[in-house]
Amino acid sequence: MHQYKGKLLLHTGSMFSGKTSSLEREIKRFRIAGYHTLVFKPSIDNRNNRDAIKSHDNEEIDAYSVDTVAALDEIAEREKADVIAVDEVQFLGGSVEEVLAVFNKYLDCGKTVVCAGLDMDFETNPFDLVKEIMARADYVEKHHAVCASCGADAWISHRTTKEEERVVIGATEKYEPLCRVCYNLKLKGE
Repeated sequence: MHQYKGKLLLHTGSMFSGKTSSLEREIKRFRIAGYHTLVFKPSIDNRNNRDAIKSHDNEEIDAYSVDTVAALDEIAEREKADVIAVDEVQFLGGSVEEVLAVFNKYLDCGKTVVCAGLDMDFETNPFDLVKEIMARADYVEKHHAVCASCGADAWISHRTTKEEERVVIGATEKYEPLCRVCYNLKLKGE
């Protein structure tokens, strides 16, 4: 795990693609290697336990729930972690510049930052923060779910409800993973 000291790692892709599972796996490996880790999640993600992240395969790991990157920074400073992990990073409060500044502060001190987050919203618009992290990351892993219509690699988290807000927290009751072809067919049919 030493090769990841001072590195920024990103797990991205659509919903149901295994991003959180990969983040959990990374954290477990860092802990086995003796690193002090802290896990964070934006408090807007209220789907599960407030003090944990939980993957769709029901694995759970303790996490701090925070509203902003400033709150994350305060806890990380106090706890002196070697590894800082953020699930659902696209929802982390603060401007893109503020988030990147905090991440860079830890990276410049040899800390590792591991993020998991959606690359696009339900209308295929990139999340600005994830887009910027992707460009700056040392390692990026693009995850793919299985298309709910045809079984190909999914490309997008298609919203199955009529809600129009950009951010609507949910899981299978509101979203389905679709490949590009099936997504475009659904749009034509709606």
